Amino acid sequence: MSHSLQFFTPSRAPYLTLQKVSATSYTRFPVINFPSKKHSLTITNSLSSDLDAASSEVLDSGNGQNGATGGLSAEKVMAAPSHAPSDSGAAAGIDVDAVTEAELKENGFRSTRRTKLICTIGPATCGFEQLEALAVGGMNVARINMCHGTREWHKMVIERVRRLNEEKGFAVAIMMDTEGSEIHMGDLGGAASAKAEDGEIWTFSVRAFGTPRPERTINVNYDGFAEDVKVGDELLVDGGMVRFEVIEKIGPDVKCRCTDPGLLLPRANLTFWRDGSLVRERNAMLPTISSKDWLDIDFGIAEGVDFIAISFVKSAEVINHLKSYIAARSRGSDIAVIAKIESIDSLKNLEEIILASDGAMVARGDLGAQIPLEQVPSAQQRIVQVCRQLNKPVIVASQLLESMIEYPTPTRAEVADVSEAVRQRADALMLSGESAMGQYPDKALAVLRNVSVRIEKWWREEKRHEAMVLPDVGASFADSISEEICISAAKMANNLEVDALFVYTKTGHMASLLSRCRPDCPIFAFTTTTSVRRRLNLQWGLIPFRLGFSDDMESNLNKTFSLLKARGMIKSGDLVIAVSDMLQSIQVMNVP
Repeated sequence: MSHSLQFFTPSRAPYLTLQKVSATSYTRFPVINFPSKKHSLTITNSLSSDLDAASSEVLDSGNGQNGATGGLSAEKVMAAPSHAPSDSGAAAGIDVDAVTEAELKENGFRSTRRTKLICTIGPATCGFEQLEALAVGGMNVARINMCHGTREWHKMVIERVRRLNEEKGFAVAIMMDTEGSEIHMGDLGGAASAKAEDGEIWTFSVRAFGTPRPERTINVNYDGFAEDVKVGDELLVDGGMVRFEVIEKIGPDVKCRCTDPGLLLPRANLTFWRDGSLVRERNAMLPTISSKDWLDIDFGIAEGVDFIAISFVKSAEVINHLKSYIAARSRGSDIAVIAKIESIDSLKNLEEIILASDGAMVARGDLGAQIPLEQVPSAQQRIVQVCRQLNKPVIVASQLLESMIEYPTPTRAEVADVSEAVRQRADALMLSGESAMGQYPDKALAVLRNVSVRIEKWWREEKRHEAMVLPDVGASFADSISEEICISAAKMANNLEVDALFVYTKTGHMASLLSRCRPDCPIFAFTTTTSVRRRLNLQWGLIPFRLGFSDDMESNLNKTFSLLKARGMIKSGDLVIAVSDMLQSIQVMNVP
């Protein structure tokens, strides 16, 4: 007795039949034979075997899975040419970054890293050679923080990242993070940092000071600061990294005694607690997006950044307003909006905010200043789960490897924290001060990379497939079909232990649906546009390529096999599953 699964569209007869038959039965594609796991998988198809023909199409591989994990050394990756010569005509014009190519050749499909890595760029990492070292080390997204530096400086960083992509074949995306309207300190008079010692008296003031400013005096950006605070309030700097107690108010100045010493950084966030509760009314009238933020957003649109992260999002209305603004200012733009979840209001309106956004960031530093510290882990897990269910990429950020700002190795607790974020299947992990101003940015990135690969491998070896229910997020019947196809393809990939999933997508949507399923094998995402390719570099498990393709899947597969085989990235006999958002189907085949 045979069992079959058929996919229909309203306008045509069934075009795909998955049929369980005997192990010795041979039928013409698209019927796929599933023998027992003790026997080899017999697959028949109608693909042309002439895969050595030359192709003039350009194929770009992103560094979605690079990082030279496994046995690859940085020296070996750096030595690999980004345009390696080949005796196959199909290799002509191929632009493959050295990291992905070397990793796949040396360690195979299963070794590739699935969790993406984001590095905040600062004085420690803004040089071209430093940016290239980060890209080789596994950086998928470069973050620029508009709280620091000038627009001219950020423009220089963007230009260097773009040059890195063009010259080396990387697909590093750029994320611009807005400052937000919350209360924060000034720039410390140009100093890189200041140390607050226990018992010292510091003055926080809204006054503008000349140069030099009085000793132990800090500017505050909120004019109502002195009126809102009260004597006895607790002032937390940067989510509690330094604490002060308000002891006196003198006009626009607020005198505070340091109760928990630490390092003060320019433009650090400030929060106030009174009688054990966060004082929220102080900034209730402040807009989520400030006037400076709007100017920064205009800058980001003009520079063509890939992501804009919005700080202290309180409702979906803010996200919708910003998306409309971006659409009006940059028609046809692919800029994605990331909502930073870092306040009580964000948690209260979590589902609607994530639905409206293109992704979310768990900004644990500021979030931990607004909710009790012991609630941060459960809040993180909830945010990650909701994003996964709603098919939105999620970033875990803040203080992942804080000690590596000063020390070359992390604490064991930090490693456990990173491991938990990977185990929760977050799309990306983000370095902040560790890469922006730390002394060991490359080593910090290597820790994220190595821990990610190890935990992912453990997850696969233990066959820990989650029982998470993925609700239907499609807005139409066609979208629902795409979701079901991707869920089925991911399950098939795990059960058949295929080497890779191929997805051909013009918008990136089908690739994101596959990523949402978190299959064991890597996902090769082929798209026609460079901007979509970069945007896909944020999502779990995707290796983004740019490839010109048609609606003819047989032609696309022929071309893809030819190009990848010429680079040595796949070989005959590899088992792949292919899906496409142009033709809703699942195809299973061995590489000829």
